[in-house]
Order: sequence, then structure tokens, then C-alpha cells
Amino acid sequence: QVQLVESGGGLVQPGGSLSLSCAASGFTLGDYVIGWFRQAPGKEREGVSCVSKRNFSTYYSDSVKGRFTISRDNAKNTAYLQMNNLKPEDTAVYYCAAADTPTVMTMCRRNFVDYWGQGAQVTVSS
Repeated sequence: QVQLVESGGGLVQPGGSLSLSCAASGFTLGDYVIGWFRQAPGKEREGVSCVSKRNFSTYYSDSVKGRFTISRDNAKNTAYLQMNNLKPEDTAVYYCAAADTPTVMTMCRRNFVDYWGQGAQVTVSS
């Protein structure tokens, strides 16, 4: 059974940091591009960051560039999203995703996804 399970969400004050993890099971994470998407209430789901199968290339949306860092450990079948200097507008449900696609742009900009996680709530508020 294919599963992506996120962990690490929660409540943080503006300017704080959170780290999200995404554990994959039922398939080999290294065979897929991995991405993090988010959806705020009343808004469409958007691609935040994506990383290629072998960590050679990454994509970040303009809204998180310089603050978020995506990484993956294929040996552990796990991906990560480090979020620093969080802002209230980062509040959303964050989803881990996997896609059998050649490029990070295809996944993140076109929402090209084969598997979704269940989501983790991130709330940035004082």
C-alpha cells in the first residue's frame, strides 16, 4: 500500500521555524520527484517546493524562496521541508507529494502528482 505520512506541523509564532517530515512506504521514494504543496482556507493548492529524484535540482515558489529548504534522504525513504522565518501567510495545510515526472517544474508548477500525503496543519500566529 502506497503511503506518504507527514509529521512536524503545529503552531509557531511569526519569525519562528518548523520542520516537516514525509515518510514514504509501499514504494521507493528515490524513483519519484518529491514536492511540498500547501492549501490555505479559500485558496487553491499551490506547489511550495519540489526536489528532483537525486537531489540535483530544486524549485521554490517566490513566496518561500530564501526561507524554506527542501531535502530528501532516499536511503531513509524520507523527505523534509525546513521552514524558517515563518509568516502568518504561511498558515495552511501542507501536503507531501510524489510524482513520476522528469522535472521539478512540471510537478510544482502544474500540480503533477501521483501520490498525496494526508496533510499537516501549520499555523503561524502570535
